[in-house]
Amino acid sequence: QVQLAESGGGLVQAGGSLRLSCVASGSISSINAMGWYRQRPGKLRELVALITSGGSIDYPDSVKGRFTISRDNAKNTMYLQMNSLKPEDTAVYYCNYNVARSSGSYYYIWGQGTQVTVSS
Repeated sequence: QVQLAESGGGLVQAGGSLRLSCVASGSISSINAMGWYRQRPGKLRELVALITSGGSIDYPDSVKGRFTISRDNAKNTMYLQMNSLKPEDTAVYYCNYNVARSSGSYYYIWGQGTQVTVSS
């Protein structure tokens, strides 16, 4: 069964940078999309970066221009480069795969999350 594992979180000063990694293990037949989500204290989980199988990339306004999603297919790894970090970026960050079933439906695979804390 496929599993996702995030790493790279930690404590950083405002204005600093971090790069998160998400390594996939196991076999996945078809991926519709993959992305990064975060859950800030007291808020709902939100999408921060998405890349589809067709190659399109989307970011919400809150991170646009500061965060960059990328992938290395040979290493089965997805990355989130985070620059110019702000205290409001403090959250648990999760990687996610949207996986297609042969029936045409889909399901999500989630990592366990990695904590990012940005101090002022």
